[in-house]
Amino acid sequence: MSEAPLLEVVDLVKTYRLPRTSPFTPHGRRPALAGVSFSIVAGHSSGIVGESGSGKSTLARIALALDKPDSGAVRLEGRSLFDLPHHELRALRAHMQMIFQDPYGSLDPRQRVERIVAEPLAALGAAGRAERSARVAASLEAVGLRASDASKYPHEFSGGQRQRIAIARALITRPKLVVADEPVSALDVSVQAQALNLMSDLQQQAGVTFLLISHDLAVVAHICETTAVMYRGRIVEIGPTEELFGAPAHPYTRELVDATPRFDRPTRVAPAAEGRNGLETTGCPYAARCAFAQSRCLKEAPDLEDLAGRARRAACWFPLT
Repeated sequence: MSEAPLLEVVDLVKTYRLPRTSPFTPHGRRPALAGVSFSIVAGHSSGIVGESGSGKSTLARIALALDKPDSGAVRLEGRSLFDLPHHELRALRAHMQMIFQDPYGSLDPRQRVERIVAEPLAALGAAGRAERSARVAASLEAVGLRASDASKYPHEFSGGQRQRIAIARALITRPKLVVADEPVSALDVSVQAQALNLMSDLQQQAGVTFLLISHDLAVVAHICETTAVMYRGRIVEIGPTEELFGAPAHPYTRELVDATPRFDRPTRVAPAAEGRNGLETTGCPYAARCAFAQSRCLKEAPDLEDLAGRARRAACWFPLT
């Protein structure tokens, strides 16, 4: 009997309205999510990868009920976030937190660290003043900082230390799920490993489940057991991280893997297919860039289906072997 998922995302659709090109033309529409579904089991962190504009950050915000989809559902431990009354959703937010991309922009420079880290507790009204101070100290020590750092301001810390403060703030409510949206992309390479090792330790020791959003495959491979690859608002491949990156089944996943710099081989970029401009509205959304596309790819959009003999799924008519 399979374990019940901590987070379920079911057929999410989200479309944004674009500005008018003139006062007399209607607003354009840009789909950000086009039927995204996946689930995460508690204690088993997952990653979402894809290039800019693939819908990753939109998915992160909707997964935490910070934004509403046009259709679809998000369930945390079986409870639908968008069907809950406001007061119940507010209470449930103690179990889900977010780490933002920029450790410089996500911390208020006018506030001391103690107030920044305790902000989720204050918003939830979950503890008295003495308990807040104790939990702030515990959270700071859990991420490798000192309890005395609570009296300092953000400008007194390096970028890596600021991201540790952001992680401490996310952990202050002892959440079950933490969504991390590009948590190390704004850090120096020398500091990224420290932050990732910290997240990995928190996953193993504190039982935190991470949903990691990134465009960097190496970052996701560091802590995520499963990974979903997104392209133009759709999941095109999902499965165990090691298997997915080691032997990609979808041509887009192969393109991402080949574009990742490595010392043991030259970086390869898939050639653009000729005769297609990427504006097609039918067929596979990746067909315009796919070097392996055939006529069926231009006419019919594939569904995300199980691959024979592999523990993953891919949305491709002709998966790679």
